[in-house]
Amino acid sequence: MIVFRLCKARYADDLSGAGAEKLGGRWNGKGQAALYTSYNRALCVAELAVHLPLGIMPDDFVMISIEIPDNAPIYEPTNNELPGDWKSIPHANAGQELGNTLLKSNQYLGIKMPSVVVPGEYNLILNPNHPTFTAVTIKKKEDFKFDKRLLKIP
Repeated sequence: MIVFRLCKARYADDLSGAGAEKLGGRWNGKGQAALYTSYNRALCVAELAVHLPLGIMPDDFVMISIEIPDNAPIYEPTNNELPGDWKSIPHANAGQELGNTLLKSNQYLGIKMPSVVVPGEYNLILNPNHPTFTAVTIKKKEDFKFDKRLLKIP
């Protein structure tokens, strides 16, 4: 299976999850390594665009295609397992607690989580500490230029 990651070029070879470990995210707290990926390129762009300051057009990004084994253990929580406030902005601690629990269990290479930015789409949170993470490989890196219309000031 191929998933995608959009990041600054200087981090293109880093699959350690150290950035999310340092800063935390919607599905992991600080101190818990996680590698955020998406099932398609468009979702990568949308997920990043909501975090960029209006009018800022970064020019040092790379779209990475990452291959994970087709038989990798992936967990997808049911709607009932997701915290009631999982869509909140800023994100709630309950989502981080759920993600941390799943990541720390080391049962799953990935956790399929719904996108807040694009309802109906999914991100795959990879666990760099899972025993099969060594089978995760970068297949392709492409310079990525944002369409200027995405971040246009009205």
